[in-house]
Amino acid sequence: MDGKHMQIGEVAARTELSLRTIRHYEETGLVVPSARSRGGFRLYTETDVARLMVIRRMKPLGFTLDQMRDLLDATDRLDADTPLRVDEREALLERVRAYQQEAAEQVEKLRVQLSRAEDFEGTLRARLERDAHADRT
Repeated sequence: MDGKHMQIGEVAARTELSLRTIRHYEETGLVVPSARSRGGFRLYTETDVARLMVIRRMKPLGFTLDQMRDLLDATDRLDADTPLRVDEREALLERVRAYQQEAAEQVEKLRVQLSRAEDFEGTLRARLERDAHADRT
């Protein structure tokens, strides 16, 4: 873990999450500040910011807090210095693979929605351009 600590305001700016959201993630146990200042302020590291970014990226894909917690637990255990048995490691990797697959499916659904939204916006734009052209003639 790196030695530079950031207060919650800097973390909020870097992650584009509100202070309230970061505090909520702390209350639910998803992200715990690495330290506290003498005055009791939450202090975060780059590792904490990376963890918040994982959560931020999972949220719009519809993952629940429990799913976020499960994925973070799996990646934490994979990244830990404690050696894992081969079967433990494979089980953790399988959990990560399942989340990757679910994320890929959600991304595809979002692509379809975005395409439909762009088609709709284009239809409206064409309508306005056609009506604007008719007004000039």
